[in-house]
Amino acid sequence: MRAIIFVTLLALVAARPDNRPYSDEVEIVRDERVYPSASGEYSLDFETSDGTVISEFGDGTGPDGAVESQGSVRYVDPEGEEFVLTYIANAEGGYQPQSSALPIAPEFPHEIPQFVLDQIAKAAEEDANRDDDDELYN
Repeated sequence: MRAIIFVTLLALVAARPDNRPYSDEVEIVRDERVYPSASGEYSLDFETSDGTVISEFGDGTGPDGAVESQGSVRYVDPEGEEFVLTYIANAEGGYQPQSSALPIAPEFPHEIPQFVLDQIAKAAEEDANRDDDDELYN
Protein backbone atom coordinates (compact mmCIF):
# COMPACT_ATOMS: atom_id res chain seq x y z
CA MET A 1 0.00 0.00 0.00
CA ARG A 2 2.84 2.38 0.84
CA ALA A 3 4.39 1.72 -2.57
CA ILE A 4 1.15 2.70 -4.33
CA ILE A 5 0.89 5.91 -2.32
CA PHE A 6 4.57 6.70 -2.99
CA VAL A 7 4.22 6.11 -6.76
CA THR A 8 1.03 8.20 -6.83
CA LEU A 9 2.72 11.10 -5.03
CA LEU A 10 5.76 10.82 -7.29
CA ALA A 11 3.54 10.94 -10.39
CA LEU A 12 1.67 13.95 -8.96
CA VAL A 13 4.91 15.85 -8.31
CA ALA A 14 6.28 15.01 -11.77
CA ALA A 15 3.06 16.15 -13.46
CA ARG A 16 2.77 19.52 -11.71
CA PRO A 17 3.20 22.55 -13.98
CA ASP A 18 6.42 24.54 -14.07
CA ASN A 19 6.68 27.68 -12.03
CA ARG A 20 7.03 29.78 -15.18
CA PRO A 21 4.26 32.33 -15.51
CA TYR A 22 2.60 31.11 -18.69
CA SER A 23 -0.81 32.05 -19.87
CA ASP A 24 -2.73 31.49 -23.07
CA GLU A 25 -4.04 35.03 -22.70
CA VAL A 26 -1.98 37.74 -24.31
CA GLU A 27 -2.85 41.36 -23.70
CA ILE A 28 -2.37 44.22 -26.11
CA VAL A 29 0.11 46.64 -24.56
CA ARG A 30 0.27 49.16 -27.40
CA ASP A 31 -1.88 49.66 -30.50
CA GLU A 32 -1.17 52.86 -32.38
CA ARG A 33 -2.56 53.21 -35.88
CA VAL A 34 -2.74 55.93 -38.47
CA TYR A 35 -5.36 54.86 -40.98
CA PRO A 36 -4.63 55.40 -44.68
CA SER A 37 -4.91 58.96 -45.92
CA ALA A 38 -5.90 59.94 -49.44
CA SER A 39 -2.24 59.67 -50.47
CA GLY A 40 -1.98 56.16 -48.98
CA GLU A 41 0.10 57.16 -45.96
CA TYR A 42 -0.45 54.89 -42.94
CA SER A 43 1.32 53.39 -39.94
CA LEU A 44 0.85 50.61 -37.40
CA ASP A 45 2.66 50.01 -34.13
CA PHE A 46 1.45 47.01 -32.16
CA GLU A 47 2.86 45.29 -29.07
CA THR A 48 1.55 42.48 -26.88
CA SER A 49 2.35 41.35 -23.34
CA ASP A 50 4.26 38.31 -24.62
CA GLY A 51 6.82 40.57 -26.33
CA THR A 52 5.46 40.43 -29.87
CA VAL A 53 6.05 43.71 -31.71
CA ILE A 54 4.75 44.61 -35.17
CA SER A 55 5.63 47.92 -36.77
CA GLU A 56 4.80 49.00 -40.31
CA PHE A 57 4.41 52.22 -42.24
CA GLY A 58 3.89 53.15 -45.84
CA ASP A 59 2.85 55.82 -48.25
CA GLY A 60 1.80 56.28 -51.85
CA THR A 61 5.25 56.98 -53.28
CA GLY A 62 5.23 54.14 -55.81
CA PRO A 63 4.36 54.36 -59.51
CA ASP A 64 0.86 55.74 -60.07
CA GLY A 65 0.54 56.35 -56.32
CA ALA A 66 1.05 52.71 -55.35
CA VAL A 67 1.61 52.24 -51.63
CA GLU A 68 5.14 51.23 -50.68
CA SER A 69 5.68 49.79 -47.19
CA GLN A 70 8.36 48.81 -44.76
CA GLY A 71 8.22 47.31 -41.34
CA SER A 72 9.32 44.70 -38.86
CA VAL A 73 8.00 41.78 -36.82
CA ARG A 74 9.60 40.53 -33.61
CA TYR A 75 8.53 37.75 -31.27
CA VAL A 76 9.95 35.05 -29.01
CA ASP A 77 9.19 31.48 -30.08
CA PRO A 78 8.20 28.73 -27.59
CA GLU A 79 11.86 27.65 -27.25
CA GLY A 80 12.81 31.16 -26.12
CA GLU A 81 14.56 32.21 -29.34
CA GLU A 82 13.88 35.71 -30.64
CA PHE A 83 12.65 35.94 -34.24
CA VAL A 84 13.16 39.26 -36.04
CA LEU A 85 12.01 40.00 -39.58
CA THR A 86 12.33 43.32 -41.40
CA TYR A 87 10.90 43.97 -44.83
CA ILE A 88 10.41 46.47 -47.60
CA ALA A 89 7.66 46.20 -50.20
CA ASN A 90 8.02 48.50 -53.18
CA ALA A 91 7.63 48.62 -56.94
CA GLU A 92 11.33 48.14 -57.59
CA GLY A 93 11.90 44.90 -55.73
CA GLY A 94 8.51 43.66 -54.55
CA TYR A 95 8.41 42.09 -51.09
CA GLN A 96 11.96 41.95 -49.70
CA PRO A 97 12.12 40.22 -46.28
CA GLN A 98 15.34 40.04 -44.27
CA SER A 99 15.94 37.78 -41.29
CA SER A 100 18.67 35.49 -40.04
CA ALA A 101 15.93 32.84 -39.73
CA LEU A 102 15.17 32.80 -43.47
CA PRO A 103 16.88 30.20 -45.66
CA ILE A 104 19.55 31.44 -48.05
CA ALA A 105 19.14 30.65 -51.73
CA PRO A 106 22.05 29.07 -53.56
CA GLU A 107 24.33 31.43 -55.44
CA PHE A 108 23.52 32.06 -59.06
CA PRO A 109 24.54 31.56 -61.71
CA HIS A 110 24.94 27.89 -61.07
CA GLU A 111 25.77 25.40 -63.77
CA ILE A 112 22.83 24.73 -66.06
CA PRO A 113 22.42 21.01 -66.84
CA GLN A 114 23.05 19.98 -70.44
CA PHE A 115 19.53 18.60 -70.97
CA VAL A 116 18.16 22.06 -70.14
CA LEU A 117 20.53 23.72 -72.61
CA ASP A 118 19.49 21.16 -75.26
CA GLN A 119 15.80 21.93 -74.65
CA ILE A 120 16.42 25.69 -74.92
CA ALA A 121 18.29 25.19 -78.21
CA LYS A 122 15.49 22.97 -79.56
CA ALA A 123 12.84 25.56 -78.66
CA ALA A 124 14.87 28.33 -80.34
CA GLU A 125 15.22 26.21 -83.48
CA GLU A 126 11.47 25.49 -83.55
CA ASP A 127 10.73 29.20 -83.15
CA ALA A 128 13.08 30.05 -86.03
CA ASN A 129 11.45 27.44 -88.31
CA ARG A 130 7.89 28.40 -87.46
CA ASP A 131 5.70 29.65 -90.32
CA ASP A 132 3.99 33.02 -90.03
CA ASP A 133 0.62 31.22 -90.17
CA ASP A 134 1.51 29.22 -87.01
CA GLU A 135 1.66 32.43 -84.94
CA LEU A 136 -2.03 33.11 -85.59
CA TYR A 137 -2.98 30.00 -83.63
CA ASN A 138 -0.69 30.48 -80.59
